[in-house]
Amino acid sequence: MSHAVLTDKRPSTLRGARLPKWSPWAIAAGSIAVAVGIGLAAGLDSRVQWGLIAAIVFVLGTYVIAARVEGGRQAKDRVATSLVWVAFLLAVIPLVSLVWTTISRGMKVLDPYFLTHSMGLVADAEPGGGIYHAILGSLEQVGLATVIAAPIGVLTAIYLVEYGRGRLAKAVTFFVDVMTGIPSIVAGLFILSLMLIFEMQPFGFAGSLALAILMMPVVVRSTEEMLKLVPNELREASLALGVPKWRTILKVVLPTSIGGITTGIMLAIARIAGETAPVLLLVWGNSLINANPFEGAQASLPLYIYQQYANSAGAGAAYDRAWAASLTLIAFVMILNLVARGIARWKAPKTGR
Repeated sequence: MSHAVLTDKRPSTLRGARLPKWSPWAIAAGSIAVAVGIGLAAGLDSRVQWGLIAAIVFVLGTYVIAARVEGGRQAKDRVATSLVWVAFLLAVIPLVSLVWTTISRGMKVLDPYFLTHSMGLVADAEPGGGIYHAILGSLEQVGLATVIAAPIGVLTAIYLVEYGRGRLAKAVTFFVDVMTGIPSIVAGLFILSLMLIFEMQPFGFAGSLALAILMMPVVVRSTEEMLKLVPNELREASLALGVPKWRTILKVVLPTSIGGITTGIMLAIARIAGETAPVLLLVWGNSLINANPFEGAQASLPLYIYQQYANSAGAGAAYDRAWAASLTLIAFVMILNLVARGIARWKAPKTGR
């Protein structure tokens, strides 16, 4: 009898009934069908409303079916999972829709001619023209802002992590936190007030100064977090060998965190690349090519998009140019993010086996 007990291979009866793996897909298909039926019966024309109804039916249906089959505890777990999926779709669907709309409308006039010519004397209502002057202006303005903000931000973060103690460090941290949430129009107004004091005309470098103000707190915060991830054992080992602290920071701390610092700078550049308000206040825009950011009005991609769309009345050549410029700006930001990911992976610490 003991031998029979030891060799019994029957499944345990402690495990309750389980829904099949395909059940979420079946519930989702049924929810969509119910939502379409309710939408048609109620005369709802918006697919967004249909989607919200389907999401509600999906969550409720998951709970009811799981509670009847698996019990209340497992039903709550499945509802939590369903809410996560619904939130994910609510975040992804608008993003995919935005990208698809931008690509489908922006590709109408996006070609090598569009990228290599300026508007020149082309009127907004006329076809032709391009964004070469806006690309040149954006690259110069964002580049100058990076040259200003990146060193200041990195050095500030080094001070806060390695040297910062007492009231001064607390004050710097407080102002960095305040600057992180400052509206872009406020940074533009600050530089504009200085221009009015010195009676200066709009020029590209003024926009770079405003963009640098917006970029610095992002660089400080990202660099600060990367420096905090460097193990203290590395610092202590270097100091124990008699290496000065400044040299330890330069030769040990910064090389260890350079990948994360570079990624943070790239993401900060992507954050300021689409700012319109400071450029509108300080640079004004120019339909001609101006390669000198220190003299005269200059164009930029965000400002070009705003001006073209404002003068398009929702249709025509200017409307198509606005979408093509938007696609170019999205591609620029996407390239920066890919470069940041590549640098982070390249400079990531290698772990031996």
